[in-house]
Amino acid sequence: MYKTILVPLDGSPRAETILSHAASLAAKYQAKLVLLQVVEPIVAMVTPYDMVPYVDKDAAERSMEEAKSYLAAKEGELRGQGIEAKSVVESGPVVSVILDVAEREKADLVAMASHGRTGLSRVFYGSVAAGILHKADRPLLLIRAQD
Repeated sequence: MYKTILVPLDGSPRAETILSHAASLAAKYQAKLVLLQVVEPIVAMVTPYDMVPYVDKDAAERSMEEAKSYLAAKEGELRGQGIEAKSVVESGPVVSVILDVAEREKADLVAMASHGRTGLSRVFYGSVAAGILHKADRPLLLIRAQD
C-alpha cells in the first residue's frame, strides 16, 4: 500500500511522536521513510532604518548542519529497527517545501504530528499541519501530539 512515507520533523519531541506510527507502517508495508527537516531562513534587520532584510548566512549554515546531524541520528535509530530511511534537509517556506519534497520523493503518504493549536494561538502562529491538509494531493496521517 505504501512504498515511501514522508515524515516532516522540526526537532521537537512533539513532532517526534509521529515516528512510532510511521515506523510501524513502514515495517508493515516494507516502506521507506523519508525524514525531512525544513530550515527556515533566519532574517534580521541590521538597524530599525533598514528597508531590506538581512539573511544571516552563517546562522543558516549552522542550522542546516544541526538539522542534518539530528536527522542522521533518527535515521540510524530507524535503521537499527530494520527500517529503510533517508534524510532530507531543505530550506524555505515549510508548507511549500514539504509538498515539494513529497512530490519529488514520490511519497505515498505524509505522516506528521500536529501541535494541536486552536483558537487565537493557531491564528497567530499558523499551522503547518493545516497548510499541508489543505494543499496536499496525497494521503496525510496526522496525529495530535500531547504535551
